[in-house]
Amino acid sequence: MLTFEEKLEIIGSFPELHRKDVSLGRVNFHYEDSIQDKTLVVYHLHPNGNGFVYAELIENDNIETDHKGMVNIRDFTEQQLRNIIQESIASLSESTFEEFWINKEKQVLRVVHDFDLWNIYAEDMLDGTFPTYNGAANYLEQEGFWRK
Repeated sequence: MLTFEEKLEIIGSFPELHRKDVSLGRVNFHYEDSIQDKTLVVYHLHPNGNGFVYAELIENDNIETDHKGMVNIRDFTEQQLRNIIQESIASLSESTFEEFWINKEKQVLRVVHDFDLWNIYAEDMLDGTFPTYNGAANYLEQEGFWRK
């Protein structure tokens, strides 16, 4: 399990999120550019490591949310936490999401969220299409790519 400090560092690596300290040492992170009424991405991250990420709008059948649309991140790995935060931000964003991945040969692939699908491009050539961000990210990791 990641510590509170490790989770803060991971969440803090998303420049689009704004930290807001709340009661009892807990921390919230908001996405102010949300096109939804909701701006909260990370809710009540507690010094004991417990916390929640808003996932109600994420199109992934493997994610189970509570009645508030939140997922408990207490036992998440670093990669799981990064993925769900990225998906949460994307679900609150305009559909023009773009991310670049690179491998040891310096080949660059581009991930684009387009019409509810996650497409991977090598320059202008479509390399793959996935129904979820996690699917695209897992494929890229298996192929030896990492986020640029």
